[in-house]
Amino acid sequence: MRTDASRNRSRILEAARELFATTGPDVTMRAIARRSGVGVATLYRHFPTREALIAAAFEQELAHCDRLTEEALADPDPWRALRVVVDQAVSGHHGKRGFPPDFPDTGARERILGNVTELVRRAQEAGALRADFMTADLALLVQASDSAASPAAARRLVAYLLQSFSARTAPLPAPAPVSLLGVEFG
Repeated sequence: MRTDASRNRSRILEAARELFATTGPDVTMRAIARRSGVGVATLYRHFPTREALIAAAFEQELAHCDRLTEEALADPDPWRALRVVVDQAVSGHHGKRGFPPDFPDTGARERILGNVTELVRRAQEAGALRADFMTADLALLVQASDSAASPAAARRLVAYLLQSFSARTAPLPAPAPVSLLGVEFG
């Protein structure tokens, strides 16, 4: 690929990731082209379909999630492994809209879900995680973290929530400044 074509592709992917994160998956191809500084024809030369662009835009994040869950499975402490995965997911997700519902299935999604389900099972089997906790509850944790004012506040909220699911206690992250009804706390 020529240098200018490679640069254009990178700019398109960066613009797509930004717009998908802030606007959601319904952003138009024209808006992505405009944000990236290329013409619509150039965008379609690199990504002939919307699905191809979505897959490429989220490929790195999906690969990171896949590696993260694989590494977590190698941790002999299932509770710590699950906390690391949740902490990383919240850190990487805060303020983003996440993977669009029509994200092309690459097989990685099922691997990630299977790995997380296994982490939950192991943590429950070790007696570290409530027996009534379900893998779907992790989605609630990530969604709840989106309501936080900052990434630091999101991490603290998730730490509180994780403690409520565990018989063990762990230190919470440092308080983050937040405002409520015009009053600053922290």
